[in-house]
Parts: sequence; C-alpha cells; structure tokens
Amino acid sequence: MFRSDDVPVADRFDYWTELLGRTHAPMELRSDYADDFRASQCVLDLGAVTAWRAVFQPVVFRRTPKLIRQSDPETYHLCLVVHGTGSSVWRHRETQYKPHDLLINSSTLPNDVHSTGELVTTVALEIPKALMPLPSDTARRIVGVPVSTREGVGALLARFLTQLTEDTTAYQPSDGPRLGTVLTDLAAALFAHLLEAGDCLPPETHRRTLILRIQAFIREHLHHPHLTPATIAAAHHISTSYLHRLFRDEDATVAEWVRRRRLEAAKDHRHQALHSPE
Repeated sequence: MFRSDDVPVADRFDYWTELLGRTHAPMELRSDYADDFRASQCVLDLGAVTAWRAVFQPVVFRRTPKLIRQSDPETYHLCLVVHGTGSSVWRHRETQYKPHDLLINSSTLPNDVHSTGELVTTVALEIPKALMPLPSDTARRIVGVPVSTREGVGALLARFLTQLTEDTTAYQPSDGPRLGTVLTDLAAALFAHLLEAGDCLPPETHRRTLILRIQAFIREHLHHPHLTPATIAAAHHISTSYLHRLFRDEDATVAEWVRRRRLEAAKDHRHQALHSPE
C-alpha cells in the first residue's frame, strides 16, 4: 500500500514514477501537479499476475522505444477506468476513454496515455504474455480496442476485478494464486472474443480459449438452477458430447466443475457473512 502523504512533498512524484515502473513498466511521467503530487496505490500479489487499484492526480504516462529496449516485462496491462477521462495514443491507434471503459495495453508497444479530471481512479491488471493462450503477434490487434464492461466477458472481468480490489479482508494469502488464475482465464476469454479468434487460431489454442469461455460462462451463471452440461453446450453452439471431450483433460467433468465452483461461491458467501459488520 502506498500513500503520497507518507512521502516528503518534494519526493512524491519521483517516488510515484518509480513505483509504477515496478508495478507496470518503466515510464516517463509528466504532471501539472508534480510539485505536490497526490496518489495512492494498493497492490495485490496474485501469483504470476498482479492487480492494483490507484487514485492519482492527472498525469501523462509515456512508454518510449528507448525504455522498452532497456526494460520490457512482456506483460499485458488491462486498466478499468473508474473515475476520470483521457486518451491513449499508439502508432497504430488512438483511443478516448471514460468511466467504465477497459483499456488494453502492452508493455512492448510505445504509447502515450493522458489522464484528466480532479482525481483519476483506475483498477489495473498485469498479466505475463506467456500466460495468454494466443499467438504472439496479436498484441497490435487488441491494444486500444474499445471494450464494453456492461455485458459479456468484459462485464464479468470488470466486476470480478473491482470486487477483488475494493475489499481484500475476505481473502487469505493462499487464495492469491487461485484468484490470479481466474483473472487470467477471464482475460484470455476476453482477448479471444475481441480477436474473433475462430479459425485464425491453432486448433489447440482454439480448444483452450473455448474452454475458457465456457468456464467464464459457468461462473457468470452459477446461480441459475438449470445450469447443466446440455444448457452449457447449447449456449456455445456445440454438442454435449463435444463439451465433455473438451473437459476430458481438465481436473473434473463438466458437472463436477460446476459443483466445485458453486461450493467455492457458497464458502466465500459464508465467509463474508461471518466477517461483515452487523
């Protein structure tokens, strides 16, 4: 947890710049508020991935070719805008953003991000590219693409990420890697959706992304009493037998996978109820 109030005034902006270099990637930062910069950041270590919530005064973030040559963590950066507006500029695309938008960036691509507003609030996710089951040449096709967080996988990812970073009291350190896996699966399903992957992906990658979409669908519809292999298969326009074949290499059958997720959800609900104030 970082709060600018805990740092001497003269050091705040430089400290914030260094902190973002560690949690995302080295960047050049400029701000009209640099002389007395206000910011806070809460970082969650979720195994291979990192999630963080930040509140800060308007800043221009710049990732230059020189900085990329010097240090590239090879990550995808997903940023949910909670408060504030601005724009992002890459060589191939320019995007305006506003609250509830989800931005996708890559540590490998030069870019400028301009934020505006009294205070900007974002929730970010850093995922190693090695964990994304997609071809390595797809970064330019998804970076900067507008993502809806009001429906589909985008909404599911945004809700999960927001809830996770708003209150961490219900989680144990051992939950981190499992939560990171869920976020990785949701991000991979979102990428595949944006790419309209289909036939452009190798067969094994297509199979894996389909499984990720199905698992995301199951999580989103756990409360439905008629969530069965047949309804899951119908929702994805595949046969029930093919659905079972897809899960053959997983650690459970489709029905067992649904049952485990429901048990986990019930356990989390009971834990939150026990620790919620009366």
